[in-house]
Amino acid sequence: MRAAAQAFLAILLAAVASFALAQDYAGIVKTVKGVATAERGGSQIVLTPGAAVHQGDRISTGSEGYLGITMKDDTLLTLGPGSALNLESYRFDPKTHDGNFAAYLGKGVLSVVTGLIPKAAPDAFVVRTRISTMGVRGTEFIVEASD
Repeated sequence: MRAAAQAFLAILLAAVASFALAQDYAGIVKTVKGVATAERGGSQIVLTPGAAVHQGDRISTGSEGYLGITMKDDTLLTLGPGSALNLESYRFDPKTHDGNFAAYLGKGVLSVVTGLIPKAAPDAFVVRTRISTMGVRGTEFIVEASD
């Protein structure tokens, strides 16, 4: 009986750990056309619908790729062909709507429809490029950056 209890406890702890890791994501890939990848922890991950994106990911699309992501706060991101986006910082509390979004578009095109973060904290949503920084107050916009 003791072995069965230990096995049950081990399974329960693994399930709790998996749930905690799953809650760590920043957004979910909704659509992909062509090739899209995320560089995370030194590994390159092919992005498919349903894949999670995380704070710190460097997200790229191929020369004919498109990628649509829904963030936890309902912000919608669309990357066009040949784009590279670093998701530098992302935090969102669904109870208070407190959070922040900071990203760097190194090249390509990014279309954004903001979600709940800038409604709760107008200064908490920032997109940077090599030559500009945009503080977003809640809106729809498109940014293009050339390398």
